[in-house]
Amino acid sequence: MKRLVFVMALAILSGCGMDGFPLRPVADLGLSVNEQGQVERNCTVGGYNSTVSINVNC
Repeated sequence: MKRLVFVMALAILSGCGMDGFPLRPVADLGLSVNEQGQVERNCTVGGYNSTVSINVNC
């Protein structure tokens, strides 16, 4: 139970920015055509602040 309370408190603090600047969301979507004429998609979703950057490529 103590671990759950600790994790919830940490999530709340990191979400509101009380421990520093909150993460700013980032989203990027791109389409391109390769040499064979096929359409390729690329996207990135994540967040960043002054010290941490988290990105997921899909």
